[in-house]
Amino acid sequence: MKKRQFLGAAIAGALPLAAHAAHAAASDRGPASHGLASRGPALLTVTGTITRANRGPFDPVLDQMMHKQGLGFAKAYTFDHAALLQLAPQTIRPTLEYDGKPHTLRGPLLLDVLANAGARVGDRTTLVLRAVDGYNVELSGAQASARRVIVATHIDGAPMPLGGLGPLWAVYDADRIPEMAALPLAQRFTACPWALYHIEVRA
Repeated sequence: MKKRQFLGAAIAGALPLAAHAAHAAASDRGPASHGLASRGPALLTVTGTITRANRGPFDPVLDQMMHKQGLGFAKAYTFDHAALLQLAPQTIRPTLEYDGKPHTLRGPLLLDVLANAGARVGDRTTLVLRAVDGYNVELSGAQASARRVIVATHIDGAPMPLGGLGPLWAVYDADRIPEMAALPLAQRFTACPWALYHIEVRA
């Protein structure tokens, strides 16, 4: 994966502020009527073509990191760590570029996460996956399905912390995807943003 440089102090301050804003908005709206209730700090926000919402619209004052990255939305569905753990976990063991060793990654399928937000993802649906530093990739629904992309919450049995590859990583088992396995190790994960925090669904 191409190495990315983080925004440093700006992100360090903006991430908890945005999470607090999402949580506060969700609390004001009461429990979600569908899907999983988000009660802790929001780690992942899904926007775009979704039918469910558990927080209010984009706030340019409180959603500072999203504001700096040019995002905006009328509604969103957020997941805290506990909500993600309620979804059926998948386990993969890809060889990672950082040390050339296999590691066990666990988390729900990306498509299961999106379905819980009320997204109807077809083969031609575009998914924009965005990391806290603004690094983003686009995947089609067909690619997300064929590669069995997961939203990893754990690595080698432990939660992934912010500052490492976490707390969330959109990733696939590159060793078992022929077109990825054929690439040099350093090129296999360019479509796998670590520190994932936002997904936009485009019909």
